[in-house]
Amino acid sequence: MHAFDVLGDPVRRRILELLAEGEQTSGAVTAVIRAEFGITQPAVSQHLRVLRDNGFATVRPDGARRLYAVDHTALRQADEWLAPFRRFWAPHLAAMSTEVARGKRLRRLAEGAGPAETRNAG
Repeated sequence: MHAFDVLGDPVRRRILELLAEGEQTSGAVTAVIRAEFGITQPAVSQHLRVLRDNGFATVRPDGARRLYAVDHTALRQADEWLAPFRRFWAPHLAAMSTEVARGKRLRRLAEGAGPAETRNAG
């Protein structure tokens, strides 16, 4: 299965988002996914299995619990596949970063200016 076939499912993307926050028990993942998507525990287990089998997640036993975490192997492969396409969005992200920095700088300058300085600035 191709990485984007795995990531194409919104449930699996959400599970990865949860795992990106740190190691999670299968019960914790199931509770969130059931609340958000209304699917059963066996369905969540199937999604976890697809993520594991395709290199997106790892699992380790911890007593009676099973702890899941992100496995970066498949994510790295997806990132490598995307590399030739970055040229389409990288300049836009760089420009946005410049604008955000400019806005922060202007806010800092405005906060540092007193009321009289602010009136005279316009």
